[in-house]
Amino acid sequence: MPKTQKSPYLLLANIGQLLTLRGEAAPRRGRNLQEIGLIENAAVLCGGGKILLAGTQRELLRDPWLRANRRKIKELDCRGHVVLPGFIDCHTHPAFAAPRLVDFEKRISGAGYEEIAAAGGGIRSSVAGVRKATRAQLSENILTALNAMLKQGTSVVESKSGYGLSAKDEVKSLEAVREAARHWPGMVVPTLLAAHVVPAEFAGREEEYVKKVCTEMIPLVARRKLARYVDVFCERGAFTLEQSERIFAAARANGLGTRAHVGQFTAARLGGLLAHRPASLDHLDCVHPRDISLLARGDTVAVLLPGANYFLGHRDFPDARRLIDAGAPVALATDYNPGTSPTPSMAFVLSLACTHMKMTPAEAIAAATLNAACALGLQQRKGSVEAGKDADLAIFGVKDYREIAYWFAWDRCDEMVVAGQMCSQA
Repeated sequence: MPKTQKSPYLLLANIGQLLTLRGEAAPRRGRNLQEIGLIENAAVLCGGGKILLAGTQRELLRDPWLRANRRKIKELDCRGHVVLPGFIDCHTHPAFAAPRLVDFEKRISGAGYEEIAAAGGGIRSSVAGVRKATRAQLSENILTALNAMLKQGTSVVESKSGYGLSAKDEVKSLEAVREAARHWPGMVVPTLLAAHVVPAEFAGREEEYVKKVCTEMIPLVARRKLARYVDVFCERGAFTLEQSERIFAAARANGLGTRAHVGQFTAARLGGLLAHRPASLDHLDCVHPRDISLLARGDTVAVLLPGANYFLGHRDFPDARRLIDAGAPVALATDYNPGTSPTPSMAFVLSLACTHMKMTPAEAIAAATLNAACALGLQQRKGSVEAGKDADLAIFGVKDYREIAYWFAWDRCDEMVVAGQMCSQA
């Protein structure tokens, strides 16, 4: 597991390019998504888990306090490389027991997502494994994923349940998320996804299951403080818009935030969901032009998940350019899960965003840091490098920030700093 090297103060020196993303603690939109606050020949001083100073190295080395206390400060030579805020992976499903290799082979043979699900594969095939697994086994699997994410530049992860689909097993999954988070230096944001699909034992009794989610699972999880958000898969074969809105209402009544999978395979009108002010609507491969206008006028973040499109072999990817140009706030995430996107790499997602969604490298980085922080309500603490924010930093062994997306499927992250401490893999 990662080990932190304790030091009261840490100076990141000799930074070739520092991407600060500094500015208003709100999602970047339109042309402003390009603004990454690049500083060349830079340095960053961390202390008490926070950013204390960030700017050109010449400016920092002139600071009276730093000059007087230089011997107390541990220095990390960044060797002219690129430093940016740690990635924020705002949509993942790490609480599973095993990969879905049968699905993988069936898909290669031409079977579609819904066909695989109808044959007993898909999400429901992960449910049996989670129900059999112990909390300790799930926690170990989750921690393995979190460590892989940290190694590749991620310091904040939203972690969903969703493969238990019973009160007992959803609670077990969220307890496993909490246990894994205790052993990980970054931040984990837990989300209840009991409304992933209707479990087999409720086939033909979908309304009964929705009622169970609303009146039993959500209140239970809220009382035990196991989740910050409630998610729902609003899609053909999962939950209808009307059911999703009821689940949103139950979440809000219990003091939890909301987010939804929507528009992955079929378009759905988003006005009813947006009325609940969800933190994010995720996937949005299929979205009506009028709904893009609604997104542009609100604060709900559109989280795009190109890893799923890649792994499912889709020709089409989310239309990022249409969303960005309309002024909708856009974020990126891995959608790490056993069936449709088994990757822990945000850098790979950035590459997909650039090559298949025509986002610029700067837009992709802003979408994976500050905008992703906004999708989790963390923009006051995370997502940029400026005084007072959490000292979560990724050092990439490249000379130009555009290389992060260019070198696809490479792990170019050399070092992580989380809460002002250097992290290394044991």
